[in-house]
Amino acid sequence: MSKLGNLGARLHRGEIGYDFVKNRKIWYGISILITITAIVGLAVRGLNMGIEFQGGAVFTTPKTSVSVAQAREYAEDASGHDAIVQKLGDGKLRIQVSGIETKEADRVSAELAKHLKVDESDVTGELVGPSWGEQIANKAWQGLGIFLVLVVIYLAIAFEWRMAVAAFVALIHDITITVGIYALVGFEVTPGTVIGLLTILGYSLYDTVVVFDSLKEQTKDITKQTRWTYSEIANRSINSTLVRSVNTTVVALLPVAGLLFIGGGFLGAGMLNDISLSLFVGLAAGAYSSIFIATPLVADLKELEPQMKALRKRVLAKRAQSAAKGESLDNGFAEALDDGPEDAAAAVVGPRNQPASRSRGRGRPSGKRR
Repeated sequence: MSKLGNLGARLHRGEIGYDFVKNRKIWYGISILITITAIVGLAVRGLNMGIEFQGGAVFTTPKTSVSVAQAREYAEDASGHDAIVQKLGDGKLRIQVSGIETKEADRVSAELAKHLKVDESDVTGELVGPSWGEQIANKAWQGLGIFLVLVVIYLAIAFEWRMAVAAFVALIHDITITVGIYALVGFEVTPGTVIGLLTILGYSLYDTVVVFDSLKEQTKDITKQTRWTYSEIANRSINSTLVRSVNTTVVALLPVAGLLFIGGGFLGAGMLNDISLSLFVGLAAGAYSSIFIATPLVADLKELEPQMKALRKRVLAKRAQSAAKGESLDNGFAEALDDGPEDAAAAVVGPRNQPASRSRGRGRPSGKRR
């Protein structure tokens, strides 16, 4: 077995692990700092909205030897607005100018033809009205709002309202960071960006639901045992699915990184940036939030319940009593996981002295080591 596979197996069995829940205040602090930075960037710099949202024109020129930088200067001088210029594979230029009206487009087209030394009839223009862009923006916000409402309803029904709240907070966390990064780097926001944003929310939700499903299974009738608190079982759920979450995220990030850094950066296909950046940042933020934010937040909310407070007191009292007698607490959960999820669930929720059977006709007390 590979080292990574062995690590994943040991994490799943509970032989090793990192206490994510115990150190949750660190992760909350990091997320708050990143979120504040994103909000400040959004407030100070704002979003670079594409012409689909604020209107403008796209001009396509015939093949020319003029550089991209020089063409951008010509377009900005002619229009008085910022311009985005991309060199197409056949030597043509695609010049995008936001914020100009229909009556200005002909004049800008003529001046571009003059500067680029081509016939005016060879410069084609496509106009996008601001009203159409506003409609697209409103539809995007409506779609996002409907998505979030449906997610909360589904999680509240499939799991419980605390998990729905935690998943909602994690999704807002991912959206804020992704939008803030767009503001900081100045990449253009297009309909492709919105598509990418909705896509990464699905990935983020998938990782979160995987952990929640494990947590739900392991906490059935949790109050009938006195070995672990809710937070400790929540931490086991994170560790048992950690390698799976990391592998899924890395595999998803590799092709997106190719689009962003090779396609958009090295090869200069700037049109790929609008969707690839949202996917790259969102996938990374989604993996982070499902591990470091969503599940610890669920643990915090559950520990506020009176029955969970009572459980914690019983667990701590039993440990103090065992420590006073010089006894060591056994990790029966780790052993039970070797036998399968059914034995693991029995180890967590079974009666205090119930044996955790390893096979038919054989068993050993879960409180003693072989």
